[in-house]
Amino acid sequence: MEVTANSNQRSVNRRSLLKGGLLAGGAALGAGLLGKGTSALAQDDRRRLNSGDVAILRFLAAAELIESDLWTQYAELGGIGKNPPVEVEPSTLNPYQAALSNLDGDGPQYITSNTLDEVSHATFINAYLESKGADPVDLKQFTTLPGSTATGSTDSPRLTNLMHLNVDTSWFTRYRSTTNPDFGATFPQAITLNNVPAIPITDADFDNANHIQAIANIAAFHFGAIEQGGSSLYAAMSRKVSSEEVLQITLGIGGDEIAHFLEWVDFAGNGVQPTVAPFTDPILKLTFPNFFVPLNPQIQPSLIFPVPAEFIDPALPKCSTIRPLTDKFAGARAAISGLIASGLFTGQSREFFRTLQTLADEADAAERRL
Repeated sequence: MEVTANSNQRSVNRRSLLKGGLLAGGAALGAGLLGKGTSALAQDDRRRLNSGDVAILRFLAAAELIESDLWTQYAELGGIGKNPPVEVEPSTLNPYQAALSNLDGDGPQYITSNTLDEVSHATFINAYLESKGADPVDLKQFTTLPGSTATGSTDSPRLTNLMHLNVDTSWFTRYRSTTNPDFGATFPQAITLNNVPAIPITDADFDNANHIQAIANIAAFHFGAIEQGGSSLYAAMSRKVSSEEVLQITLGIGGDEIAHFLEWVDFAGNGVQPTVAPFTDPILKLTFPNFFVPLNPQIQPSLIFPVPAEFIDPALPKCSTIRPLTDKFAGARAAISGLIASGLFTGQSREFFRTLQTLADEADAAERRL
């Protein structure tokens, strides 16, 4: 299959929904893991958050810093690179951008916009913590991992590793099921993606059309895995917050995570149907089949919205919701466990894992106080 720079004609132009500029430079990471906030806003507003709300926001700040780091890598290699967004001639796209555009003609712009969103989330939460006299989160000391050397990458040290991922694709089948993980349901992988890159590692990865398309398809399923995790995490944390203002933050940012997720559901599905699939990457020995042949409702690629499923009580009528929502499957510890299992932190230090575990334990221990 030839990868071209032409937009997939099946794509629906949703740019009007996701207009946004490119992140200029890298993610702006916090302002001191142990430093006290002393902003003017904090001096004007002496109201303090309870310890549970602080713990929740600190974990969410860490999660957003992690997302900012990984999305920055995607934006450098696969984003549009313009602020404000402008129409880009297909001939100017690199092969990775072209392969992403095969999944959706607006794909590179969506990557840029998603990156900008995550950076804004991290910056806002840390600033809010400081305004309340609480400690912000800074993971800069752990930004030590090597990244891609392909043209477009800044070759900066990274917090996350996108080159050896085990992408959990069970989210794709979960949202097409009428069962709910909160009630013990489990789900098969839509496609097996183990120890694979989601970005080109060197310029050599640009040379084979099927190989770079496979990397783009892996990225698409990883986008969905990350954003569905964020959707569940914010919903789970919202159940535990005490302050109405903090609830406003978790619901507001959580809603944006859901908006991201729904786009990437569609994006990933486009990689497993014509005109992109079926094809085989001769380098990774990885095949992306056409999920319409034969049609299996568990992996039907043309679905974007969650199928109604069990909710609150299996005896009640099925309802379309974000799922899971419980701490066991969607809380802070669950989120960290999933990210670690995915290989996103391959090469990180023990201190990094201890730091994340401490933040997660404190967030999950928070209880709503009325």
